[in-house]
Amino acid sequence: MGETQAESRRQFLRYLAASPLLVAGLPALAQQRIAAEVLTANDALNVFELEAIARRNIPPAHFAYLAGGVLDDRTIASNRQAFDAWGLRARRLIDVSKVDLSIRLFGKTLASPVVLSPVSSQRAFHPDGEAASARAAGKRKALQILSGLTTVSLEDVMAAHGGDVWQQIYTTNKPEAGLKIAARADAAGAGAVVLTVDLAGGMRRETKAIGARADTRACGACHRQGPGYDFSRKTMFDGVDMAGLVAGQSSSLTWDYVARMRDVTKKRLLIKGIMTAEDAAIAVRRGLDGIIVSNHGGRAEESLVGTLDVLPEIVAAVKGKIPILIDGGFRRGTDVFKALALGATAVCVGRPYCWGLGAFGQEGVSAALRLIDEELASTMRQTGITSIAGITATSLSKRS
Repeated sequence: MGETQAESRRQFLRYLAASPLLVAGLPALAQQRIAAEVLTANDALNVFELEAIARRNIPPAHFAYLAGGVLDDRTIASNRQAFDAWGLRARRLIDVSKVDLSIRLFGKTLASPVVLSPVSSQRAFHPDGEAASARAAGKRKALQILSGLTTVSLEDVMAAHGGDVWQQIYTTNKPEAGLKIAARADAAGAGAVVLTVDLAGGMRRETKAIGARADTRACGACHRQGPGYDFSRKTMFDGVDMAGLVAGQSSSLTWDYVARMRDVTKKRLLIKGIMTAEDAAIAVRRGLDGIIVSNHGGRAEESLVGTLDVLPEIVAAVKGKIPILIDGGFRRGTDVFKALALGATAVCVGRPYCWGLGAFGQEGVSAALRLIDEELASTMRQTGITSIAGITATSLSKRS
């Protein structure tokens, strides 16, 4: 390693040490102890310990891609801070010996309201990528939403999962490409199509760029180098004309495109990236089957607004007409409980299961989902609730 590269790596590590992205605020020595003592996925006490192992295993550029947001990453922190606005109202002397986490969504039963968010390029975290996540999700009867930028095909992920898999779509700068992927998902038997609409701003992902500087590997061995996004290794784009394809989303996207996508798929159609009551109301009027409240995990805009902050106004606008899913900063079962209490139908997690993937592969994904489910069940017992349907805002206390 040359002196310049060594200094670049030291700068990146110092950046992470000072960053809110540091594992649960733990000092470096504590993280090293976690990496030494958590030898199997079942040893992990929480998803943050899986994060510490993943940080050790995943190359710097790939981990920075997973960890970062845009600009100063402050919206990532805002997603987390939104949970602190709500406390739990503990109840006593209620029989909570049997707790049921199952939910019904679009006529199907899921073992838990915890859903796997679409996360791109999972082979950057583990060689088995999305297939490992699918096997873990399938065994737990958890819904998986597959990224449009998956490194394992939808067909292979569905075979690995054995249950319900939804396909997320990026329009790209050539919207016809998105329509072709939606048609492929329809033909493959995906449970639903999820259109992501929150990346029109194109803001800088600085943590990702800093991580790439710190990585000593030759990126050209795997990625096409040059301007624009490299779609060549993304399996859902097989058979799609790549000429002029350089960006994941079009800045000229409007609601009319949603109608065009409806024309090419008979599957349920959801829209992901809603952050205001106004857009939620339009989604209902336009006949969407569901919405996902999302700021792309803090990767879409530096709004400093957490998804849980806007959930109540969106629930009020939708008026129970369609399911509302939510993602953004969910790490604990208590976080999931608060979103359900405020009106979410289900909760999508992204980084936690990818930490598990990077740490221990399929077993790590299973551990991440299990830990969050266990914490959710414990929280339900603490609040005297035995079913997901019983979780309401009466179990929450607004903190000043």
